[in-house]
Amino acid sequence: MTNGPRRSRRTGLTALALLPLAALAACGSGGGAGDTSAEEGSGKGTISVWAHQGQASETAALQNAVKNFNSSQSDVKAELKLIPENDYTKTITATDPSELPDVLEFDGPTMANFVYNGKLAPLDDHVSARTLGNATDAVKAQGEVDGKHYGLGMFDSGLGLYANKKLLDTAGVTYPKGVEDAWTAEEFGKALKALRAEDSDGKVLDISEQYGLATEWGTYGYSPIVWSAGGALLKDGKAQGALDSPEVVSAMKTFQSWKTYVDPNTDGNAFAKGKVALSWVGHWMYPAYDEALGDELVVLPLPDFGNGPKTGQGSWAWGIGADSKNGKAAGAFLDYLLNDTNVGAMTKANGAVPATRTALAKSELYREGGPLQLFADQLARPCGASDINDSCVAVTRPVTAGYPTITAKFHTALNAIYGGADPQEALRKAARAIDRDFTDNAGYEIP
Repeated sequence: MTNGPRRSRRTGLTALALLPLAALAACGSGGGAGDTSAEEGSGKGTISVWAHQGQASETAALQNAVKNFNSSQSDVKAELKLIPENDYTKTITATDPSELPDVLEFDGPTMANFVYNGKLAPLDDHVSARTLGNATDAVKAQGEVDGKHYGLGMFDSGLGLYANKKLLDTAGVTYPKGVEDAWTAEEFGKALKALRAEDSDGKVLDISEQYGLATEWGTYGYSPIVWSAGGALLKDGKAQGALDSPEVVSAMKTFQSWKTYVDPNTDGNAFAKGKVALSWVGHWMYPAYDEALGDELVVLPLPDFGNGPKTGQGSWAWGIGADSKNGKAAGAFLDYLLNDTNVGAMTKANGAVPATRTALAKSELYREGGPLQLFADQLARPCGASDINDSCVAVTRPVTAGYPTITAKFHTALNAIYGGADPQEALRKAARAIDRDFTDNAGYEIP
């Protein structure tokens, strides 16, 4: 095991880029955004680069990559500007396209909104075919609009169940070995019941409630229930009939029924301290959990609600500013940034899933036989954002400029349901609100 991930304490959700998205909802009208493309330029000179300033280890890895790029050749000089994470998305949103840099990082779910508002250019003609081909299918799905790629990432995200093997064995609970034999929702419920019988306070499940369900965590962490039930947050441009279908309502009733087993986990350490047997969370908790449990830690897929187990995916990505006058130089920088050395250094710093095929194959954590292989296996079976069937696993959050509305309405409904509200009414209300917003904005069609 490498020591890199252990040094990184994932106390937040940096790797998911769970930034406030609501500010995007009222942005712009998309005027002519679909025709935006960066100028090729000379391929020489100085380019500007914007990135979020997250945890120190990530920032150091990025600064080192920029430094090495500049020293590796003499044609292009990249000038990096770091913006505090909490201000980052708001800064891009408030900046006119003409004032944006040549290269910028962005939160994956915000991409379509930035494309809609003319802030990003397709990068297909500027990065090398090798770079594009080396990106994992899941990451390419997050970065694609109308057949063009606007974003590529250094890393992706994984979601699943961490389990305490000792506590499962004590309760006589058998557990899945991988995606193919994931627990059904009914089997998961029986496991919770069996675990409670051996637990002093009856609280055996952590759902990362400390992050808040009425946040992007609620959407990222629990939209897999919607997809696994055969529903969707948005289907063919509409939420009604997809988000509030009888199957999704039933699945959310089941989720609601699990609250009796949940530890509030206010300090974020319920699983690490052995207070609960199961933790529904992402890859970023592995270092702390591995240190606490060692060989007793196992990683499991989320339960199957009928349409196969599902997981969320997506994270920070890189793109080219729509008004860049030097797309060739920007592409050269991205080619370098996304090589194995830099992707390997970044994912060692933050413990996330490498977003390139070659770096993933080399990862001690995620490669075949690695302790987090499950996350890689899930991402290797991407659904994209629309073709959600029982054979795919990793689902991209809806790639639409209207995503801020979708996530706000969904996670508000989820939080209400968890608090005891009627699932059918909460989901119906959310679906109607989403559809009204899309109607008011002509479906957020990119011209």
